[in-house]
Amino acid sequence: MAGRRKTTKAEPTAQEQSAEQAQPAGRVEDVVQQVRVAVIGTGFGGLGAAVRLREEGVTDFVVLERADSVGGTWRDNSYPGCACDVPSHLYSFSFAPNPDWPRTFSGQPEIRAYLERIVDRFQLRPHLRFGHTVTAARWNNATARWDIETDQGRFSAQVLVAATGPLSDPQVPDVPGLADFPGQVFHSAQWNHDLDLSGKRVAVVGTGASAIQIVPAIQPKVDKLVLFQRTPAWVMARMDRDITSAERFLYRRLPASQKALRGALWLVREYQVGAFVKRPGLLKAAEALAGQNLRRAVKDPALRAKLTPDYRFGCKRVLLSNTYYPALAQPNAEVVASGLKEIKGSTLVAADGTEHEADVIVFGTGFHVTDMPVASHITGAAGTTLAEEWSEGMAALRGTTVRGFPNLLFVIGPNTGLGNSSMVLMIESQLNYLADYLRKLDASGARALDVTASAQRRWNDDVQRRMRRTVWNTGGCRSWYLDAKGNNTVLWPGTTAHYRRETRTVDLHEYDQIRQVDVAPEVPAAAAAAAHA
Repeated sequence: MAGRRKTTKAEPTAQEQSAEQAQPAGRVEDVVQQVRVAVIGTGFGGLGAAVRLREEGVTDFVVLERADSVGGTWRDNSYPGCACDVPSHLYSFSFAPNPDWPRTFSGQPEIRAYLERIVDRFQLRPHLRFGHTVTAARWNNATARWDIETDQGRFSAQVLVAATGPLSDPQVPDVPGLADFPGQVFHSAQWNHDLDLSGKRVAVVGTGASAIQIVPAIQPKVDKLVLFQRTPAWVMARMDRDITSAERFLYRRLPASQKALRGALWLVREYQVGAFVKRPGLLKAAEALAGQNLRRAVKDPALRAKLTPDYRFGCKRVLLSNTYYPALAQPNAEVVASGLKEIKGSTLVAADGTEHEADVIVFGTGFHVTDMPVASHITGAAGTTLAEEWSEGMAALRGTTVRGFPNLLFVIGPNTGLGNSSMVLMIESQLNYLADYLRKLDASGARALDVTASAQRRWNDDVQRRMRRTVWNTGGCRSWYLDAKGNNTVLWPGTTAHYRRETRTVDLHEYDQIRQVDVAPEVPAAAAAAAHA
């Protein structure tokens, strides 16, 4: 893939230094900070947007973050064993390669540290506003700007960038009796590090990407581990290893070698896309390998039967682990091939009627992906929230802009997720679109751009048409990729190269241009006087 031009390290401008010094310590009701761009979130998407804004010469922006540090999902998810399932050299910005990744698949601490270095390398701290939870963002027709409220102050922005990501708000099922459970309960993204699990009976609910890392990390220390599994996952061997000091030395001294490795990792995954989106039958070989992996690790036929999926490989997210199956085969582990139905005191009742005692419940039940919570806080030009607009399903032009919400751009919006590669690739494509959006907005002389209904409809109709043949829609499973109506509004049905082409430039024919603000007509002085006579 084509590389980006090198971004030079810039010193903070006087304006930025002033903004940083002026950052309020508490809520200031009567002060509204005026900015060109407001970004929500400090994960890969938000920080990437900040870097790109500076690269484009935009320094009048803030990045609003509800937590007290950067990192997004890599800050929030700190459970035992937390690591990425995409190779490190691909799961990083193309403009900021890291030659010192310690492992092929790096852990959460290393990824979070990488994002902290991005902040310092690209001088982003003057723009960051920690502890700023966005409670409302409303499009103001009278000013053609976004009025943004946080619990620490108010902002007015010409452009709003929502980079909260799909994995930011944990989802915990409403299980009867949960409120009365006497033990500890927490979601995998809200891990209780003060709790020692040694000798405890622990129930893990869910079998997704978090659970397969948590289970082998805690199994050796707990007295009893019970895994509640509604549907098993396809699990492939994880080709993980330490990256040698010699390799790291080579990447530092010869950056082209690391770039070549990244290119190879990318190319392999691009070739895999065809099997997922056009010819699911080609996945049979991968399915056989996953079955081999299961048979090699689990000798008990009954347990193996519980762990064998009844849907096609790839329909749900394919998981990578060398330790998940061996952990479940240990004497202190039990797999319940059923969901959690209810809780009676410290007794967990499965949907199959079996009962299990527990001291701790860990929910590895995912996130609000198809109903992004941020959508309920964003109100568009017609006075409706984005959540209301998306009540029939999420939709956006190129996964980025939404009709009726002028100058709102998403990073990792609808149908931009990936099932087999690095989300950072998609993020960088959307950053290209953001940069061109700002250029076209300036060049057009418009106050704002609002995607036309026809352009948004054409794009999403085409995405859903291409989605029909994918393994995600035809593989015989019900995954978190699908919304309540059964539509896949999460994943991109194509290669990252295809998406890069689609987001290279902004086509103004797909937008209405807002050139004047919506103001009340002036009343002649004589008429006004007569009205009050």
